[in-house]
Amino acid sequence: MSRKPAAKTVKAASKTALKKTAKSSSKKIAKKTAAEGYLEAHGELVILTGMSGSGKLSALKAFEDLGYYSVDNLPLELIPRFADLVRQSNEITRAALVVDVREGMRLDKFPAILKQVRKVLPTKVVFLEASEDALVRRFSETRRPHPMGLAKRARDHGKEVTETVLESIRSERKRLDPIRNVADILLDTTKFNVHELRAHIHAQFEDKGESDRNLTIQSMSFGFKNGVPTDADLVFDVRFLPNPHFIPEFRPLTGRDAQVAKYVMSFPQTKEFLDKTTEMLDFLLPHYIKEGKSYLTVAFGCTGGQHRSVFIAEEMKRRLEGSGYRVKSSHRDMPR
Repeated sequence: MSRKPAAKTVKAASKTALKKTAKSSSKKIAKKTAAEGYLEAHGELVILTGMSGSGKLSALKAFEDLGYYSVDNLPLELIPRFADLVRQSNEITRAALVVDVREGMRLDKFPAILKQVRKVLPTKVVFLEASEDALVRRFSETRRPHPMGLAKRARDHGKEVTETVLESIRSERKRLDPIRNVADILLDTTKFNVHELRAHIHAQFEDKGESDRNLTIQSMSFGFKNGVPTDADLVFDVRFLPNPHFIPEFRPLTGRDAQVAKYVMSFPQTKEFLDKTTEMLDFLLPHYIKEGKSYLTVAFGCTGGQHRSVFIAEEMKRRLEGSGYRVKSSHRDMPR
């Protein structure tokens, strides 16, 4: 979808703010930097980028709701300057911005720019994406042209172009690979509506205060027939468990129903799997926390994502909550 570039306004605002704030402090900061070799961290920056139609603006709105200072469509070359403004500000402690990378942008520069920004502020890159079918459907529903198609038409001096939306999506995905490869978080929005995306962002980035267990865990179920979730950190295949689908009275139910849960738990291998997986996570989670990980997605997959994986995801949620962790469950392919 098209948006007016913020380059001029951001440049003007940046220059004005820099004149007011940087003059008095830049010399002191420069001396301190030279002496210590680094800039004192003040604030936090989230860079949102990804596929057109994946929900970047909705994600930015979610960050704004969390109290982040938000900026849309900031050119790459202005990110270091913006990060420095945030670091110097007494009012802005957390900021989120959308980098809308299209034709003409030197994407190979992004890793170097990111490295420069991280010397100024703690920074996370969130890359939003979705399946081709989902993106095509979204552009069809909004009746908006794909930005890559518009860019190609502009290069052709307004001549009609024959590139389809699907071709534009594939072209954009290929162009964005350099940024995707350095992203800290890959967020697949294929199954999300706006409200679910907002809830996901809030669960991952909401300030919950200092804690020894400042980690949010998502216990997810999915069906292998629909593919493995791209945002999963750990994936477990539970198709070795007996399938309730082949019992007629269980077929319309899900793993949340008591009858299905009782059936799946009736097999000794189920309890053994749960016990061993719990033991492994009890070992792993403190190490993830120690390295600063704030969000972990543990995905359990069965054939269709309706019975076995749903039960296992819910049971693991219950067990991990019992150990004092913050856990939410989600069921990507469970019928609603």
